Parts: sequence; structure tokens; C-alpha cells
Amino acid sequence: MTKLIAKHHALGTEIDLTVFREPDVHIFDATFDLIDTFEDLLTVNREHSEVMDINDAAGQHAVSVSPTVYELVKQAVLASREERGFDVTIGPLVQLWHIGFKDARLPQAAEIQAKMQLMGANEIVLDDDRRSVFLPRVGMQLDLGGIGKGYIADRVRDFWLQNGISSGIINLGGNLMFVGPSQHADTRWRVGIQVPFARRNDALGIASITGGSVGTSGIYERFLTVNGKQYHHIIDPVTGYPVQTNLASVTVLSQNSTVGEIWSSWGFYNGVAKTLAMHPEEQEIGLIFTTQDKQIYLSPNLRGQFRVLDSEFTLHE
Repeated sequence: MTKLIAKHHALGTEIDLTVFREPDVHIFDATFDLIDTFEDLLTVNREHSEVMDINDAAGQHAVSVSPTVYELVKQAVLASREERGFDVTIGPLVQLWHIGFKDARLPQAAEIQAKMQLMGANEIVLDDDRRSVFLPRVGMQLDLGGIGKGYIADRVRDFWLQNGISSGIINLGGNLMFVGPSQHADTRWRVGIQVPFARRNDALGIASITGGSVGTSGIYERFLTVNGKQYHHIIDPVTGYPVQTNLASVTVLSQNSTVGEIWSSWGFYNGVAKTLAMHPEEQEIGLIFTTQDKQIYLSPNLRGQFRVLDSEFTLHE
């Protein structure tokens, strides 16, 4: 079967699409248009988007939005209300630190405390009938950066399946979605998991999966260095500072990438033991943790499906 590959820049990253089918380049153009449309709706890195309309109206009035934006905002708000570490109202803190951008800086403690007063997912007013969102205090901000790429990956997968793409890979800058069966005889995908702090494409190990999403978050991806101390980009909504953790990375395997991104946040904020204690009985979620002292921990349902390649790491069964 023919293998087709296309590249595109969007969502602040490089996007790679791979499909296994008879040649039809139009699917790539249509997919890139879809991704660009979602970015236009969801971004907070531009002056105008539907999410920015919500933020700009904070403390003033509710904003009615498209079904796409309302669906994602509602999912993010409900996940935030579980108070497990994911918080869609973390926008003021993210913008204050701005790690990963040229104007990143170490804020003063008073600045951090002031921004934390603008957080609170329980205060957000959602109206299903009007599809409206209201942030009740001036200065509140939604930030869908911790969930947006996952949502887009899910929608691209749906689009592909609706258009006859039965086997392919969606790579949104490291957020991977495997669609349908692979081309291997056993139809399973082999997925390399990144070695923390190493060069891109250095593999810690290989996971064998039937399909779905694979996403890895790490404290080594984006950081700010001040006076020799590194501050990574994963901000703790409870303290306002980068989360204190021995973890280096959290990889989540899930059928839906949106859910996977939420679990990635939960993993960093709660650590190995607490996160594994939350692991669902239906075992749709697979978890791979690496620590800064080169230990690997797996959720029970991944045992036998992950093979370590880097001898410097120790796997705990």
C-alpha cells in the first residue's frame, strides 16, 4: 500500500501527517485547513479567537461561541473542577511566566499571588442552551494549551475515518494519534518513547499499541534559566510556581488524545503513586512515568507491552 507524508506548520509547531492508502493528496490539504480552522478558534497567542473573546469579556458579560469551542471549554472546566491538578483558568499564571517565549521571566512572589487570585474553574458560568461562557472577574483567562492539541488530534482522526483513511499517523509536534491498524503483520503500532533530556528521537523504549493517542510531557521541553536555576513550563496551580517533582516525563496512551492530555497534567501534579491509584478500572488509559533519577514506572495494563531500550534506566514492574 502507498505511504504518503505531508508537513505543515501550525499550532506553534511542525505537523507531520502519514497515511497508508492509494494516492490522494487532497486529504492533506483538507486536513491542514481543518487544523488551521481549529487554531483560529482556540488560540490565546493572537489578539483574536473565540477563546480570546471569552477572556476579553471577563467580568463583563457571557460570550456565545461555536459548538466546537463550547464543547472543549466545557470539558476543560469539568476536568478542572475535579481539582487534581489540571486547571483551565491557569492562563494568568502562564502569561506571567511565559516560559517558552522570548519575554519569559521569573516573576516576583507578589505578582504570582495576584495572578492566582484570578483563578477558579468553579466560578465559570456555562450555559448549554446559549453555548455561552462567562468568566466572572476581570482578568480571568482560559488557557486551553494543556488540552487543545489533543482535541484537534481527536477531530482530525474522526475526519480521516469519515473520509476513508483507515490507517495513518497524526503527529502534532509530538502529540501522536495512530489511526486504525498498522502495516505490521500483527496490525500493532510500535511507538518510541523519548529519552528525557536527550536529543529528539533518542528512544527510551518501545510501546506496542493497537492504536489511539500517545502523548509525552516533560520538564525538559521548555524552561527558563535564571542565575543557573531552571524553571520548567509546567506550572502548579496551587503554588503558582513550576511543579516540584522528581518526574522527568509522563507518557499517556489513550483512545482519545483530549483525555490523555488531562491525564498527563494529573500525572505531573500527583506523582506516580497517587496517579496510579486513580488509574481507571476499564484500563483505557496507559501510563509511563520516568523520573529524574532514571527510573521507569508503568500502569499495570502496560506490563508486557513496553520494552526498555536505554540500559541507564531501571524498569519497575
